[in-house]
Amino acid sequence: MKTKLFYGWVVVAVAVLAVLVGAGVRSAPGVFLRPMVMDTGFNLPTISFAVSIGLVFYGLAAPFSGWLMDKFGPKRVTLAGLALLAFSMMMSARLASQLELNLFWGALSGAATGMVGGVLGAAVANRWFFEKRGLVVGIFGASTSAGQLIFIPLLSQMVEQLGWRASAGIMGALALLAAIPVFLLMKDQPSDAGLRPYGAKDSDPISAARPKADAGVMSRAVRSGQFWLLAGTFFVCGATSNGIIGTHFMAHTADFSIPTATAAGMLSLLGVMNFAGTLVSGYLTDRYDPRKLLAIYYGFRGLSLLALPFLSDVIGLSGFAILFGLDYIATVPPTTTLVADTFGRKNVGTVYGWVFCAHQIGAAMAASLGGIVRQNFGAYAPAFFAAGVIAVIAALMSLRMERRTAMAAAV
Repeated sequence: MKTKLFYGWVVVAVAVLAVLVGAGVRSAPGVFLRPMVMDTGFNLPTISFAVSIGLVFYGLAAPFSGWLMDKFGPKRVTLAGLALLAFSMMMSARLASQLELNLFWGALSGAATGMVGGVLGAAVANRWFFEKRGLVVGIFGASTSAGQLIFIPLLSQMVEQLGWRASAGIMGALALLAAIPVFLLMKDQPSDAGLRPYGAKDSDPISAARPKADAGVMSRAVRSGQFWLLAGTFFVCGATSNGIIGTHFMAHTADFSIPTATAAGMLSLLGVMNFAGTLVSGYLTDRYDPRKLLAIYYGFRGLSLLALPFLSDVIGLSGFAILFGLDYIATVPPTTTLVADTFGRKNVGTVYGWVFCAHQIGAAMAASLGGIVRQNFGAYAPAFFAAGVIAVIAALMSLRMERRTAMAAAV
């Protein structure tokens, strides 16, 4: 009877640690937004624009880091991302001009978190696991939720006691600490440990665990309608999650005089539900049609967002956090599974990187436009209505996807 722990789970654990820190940095704008307005003198649209720059660079870093992971392995890319993350946070703590705001708080922090959070989970899951891929991707998605759950209340307390600048510096130090176990324990693929991927047949050679990405896979992908459906729905995912809710939810609650600590608690509640929802989504993705799961998730998300403008008290907004949190990142396991099934496991880093880039472009647009809507209309309601409508459209788009394509067989 085999009782030895499969080393892939160790790799998952150290990669999850990197994702947790990256998620903590990406959740910081929602907590820092108003303190930064008061401290720096920049207005809400200016800081929202810097956040949107970060989200764009987060997205642009994903295909680049995915290509690097396919070529050099996840370990080197993750270490480089954590080092850049530490540098950007420490420099953000000292920013004094709009240029520095856009560069350190925006571009560099976005690129760094994209390197450690964009495609790392998909790359590890598809390198180390034939079976339980959906569950592993769900674990990484849940880790993003856990990062939010851990860091939002922690950052709220730190900002109140130390200020947002010191809090940013501390996040940089945590990124350096997270690099230590990655350096010591992460391996790029099962063959590095003399293993086969989890669930591979004993007759399969160990060298099969060292997949190489196909040359020109993106030139084929962009000619596929499936790619654009995946990218389009993930664009909506980013706009309706990180973009509008992740960036502006706490500012929205402040419009109703809800205390910061209470609002942070709501986001933590959203994180708890997201943690559970993403794990369940990974489990379901291994068993059910991911297209139908995506349609359900986006449809449910759209209805939640359409209801949000009518909620203004703690009970109503807490209820929204519970319901919305269930599918905040639940879209990730079925999306990555469809990418792998359509374009091949060995091409996940590259293709999913560009799909994830669309996610972050959507998030960036929503983050920036949300600040503009609030500035011009005095409320976030129009932005929430628009987000709800495009989420419903994404649900319909999901049903037009194919389960597998001829390209998958060719690859």
